[in-house]
Amino acid sequence: MISDRRKNALIFLIPSLILLGVTIVLPLAYSFFISFFSVDLKYKGLGAFMGFGNYASALKDQYFMGSIKTTVIFSVIVVVIEFVLGFAIALLFNCKIKGKNIFFSIVIIPMMITPVAVGLTWRLLLHSTLGVVNWLLSFIGITGHAWLADNATALGTVIFIDVWQQISYMVLILLAGLVSLPKEPYEAASIDGASRWQSFKYVTLPLMAPTFLVAILLRLITAFKTYDLIYVLTKGGPGTATEVVSYYIYKQAFTHLKTSRAAAMSFILLLILIPVSYIATRILRNRNEG
Repeated sequence: MISDRRKNALIFLIPSLILLGVTIVLPLAYSFFISFFSVDLKYKGLGAFMGFGNYASALKDQYFMGSIKTTVIFSVIVVVIEFVLGFAIALLFNCKIKGKNIFFSIVIIPMMITPVAVGLTWRLLLHSTLGVVNWLLSFIGITGHAWLADNATALGTVIFIDVWQQISYMVLILLAGLVSLPKEPYEAASIDGASRWQSFKYVTLPLMAPTFLVAILLRLITAFKTYDLIYVLTKGGPGTATEVVSYYIYKQAFTHLKTSRAAAMSFILLLILIPVSYIATRILRNRNEG
């Protein structure tokens, strides 16, 4: 028999479960279903049954595999830079410094701006002839450069812009972890004569390990799904220099109208992300149990 308490809980959960089913489960199920057919938006119906043909053709697609490579490079670099700089900034904010609230407000401003607005703003700033960046560089004798139109600089420029916007997200997570650390281990280390560096190395870093893992995991997943910034800044160009997997999937679905193929690629992307999430979760759980 179900208790009255559980019945009441189920009653309150049902609307949320229905909403999740309509907005998440049904679209996922439909996408998975059509990934086994040859759905093309130019024609009606599901088309021919392809089995795993769409998945096989996606894995043989050199541009799709290249977009995965670009995504991995982009994600790893931005996460590493944002983590290192974010932790350094979080450590500064965790100290008693004058004007900390003002500096903190400045740091979190980029995170409050939508990626589309960020992309449009930086496109104007980095314009090869009319941009402020090249105009300022001209004062120190550096000629203007097409930062987003050159194969050598396009990906690096996008990485810089992403770090500029997303580093505040990393700062917030790491600062929350630092603020929540217990005081007792530091007091014990001080009594034992530990220096600041020793306290940081043997107390702060081990205690922050779970927060590090959560911050890196969340940021890695969001970086792997980056789309809007690429769309606004470069549209995957020049050539395929900045074509990440999310944007390539978008092109397959809405430019080439290959809906089934795009669905198959989306689930390949999902299969890449699931093991990363699972491994990180297991490591975090084992560390907490230990």
